[in-house]
Amino acid sequence: MPAYSDSTVLMQAPDDAVSLPVRGPVDLDVWALDAARRRLGAGADARLAEALAVELGEAAADARSRGPIVALSYVPEPTLGELARVELSPLVADDTYPAVTVELLHRYLAMPTDRSFRPPEAERRAVPAGPAVRVRHAYVQEPDRDGTGTILETCAYGICPDEKWGLVLLTSWRALAHTDALCALTDSLAQTITVRPTG
Repeated sequence: MPAYSDSTVLMQAPDDAVSLPVRGPVDLDVWALDAARRRLGAGADARLAEALAVELGEAAADARSRGPIVALSYVPEPTLGELARVELSPLVADDTYPAVTVELLHRYLAMPTDRSFRPPEAERRAVPAGPAVRVRHAYVQEPDRDGTGTILETCAYGICPDEKWGLVLLTSWRALAHTDALCALTDSLAQTITVRPTG
């Protein structure tokens, strides 16, 4: 059993978020259309509901491939589709890294890659769930031969509730005009994460 299985991890979801089904059997097409209709409200245009359902279904399938603890699609303006994705995932110590520390999470989250658009920005933070590091990063997705592509921005928290395991809160988006607001959203979500023993 993973170390975090002895703990209950909770995070408060913002009002404009749709919780994605990340485990258990589910018909994603049926779930996504129902979730889209609920987010758009009664009397919503059928084409808008179908378009949002496609986005939510793809988001859920993508999240399920990684198995996070919690995954959210942030949809403050449902007629415009998903603005950002939020995932809270465990990181468990192993033989290579027998202890999860803030320093380890710093290296893990702030490692530049060949697709980094600019150097990561990291700073230490303290949140209720434990000591943490906050990292902002931006990547070039699907670059062409000239290196031109879509910019994906992220704001992440690496949190250490225990040396045997950690938590990674990651918000990602492509709407660069909303960067400040989405970083602020990530900051507020990090403050709502709680860890308590199970039982």
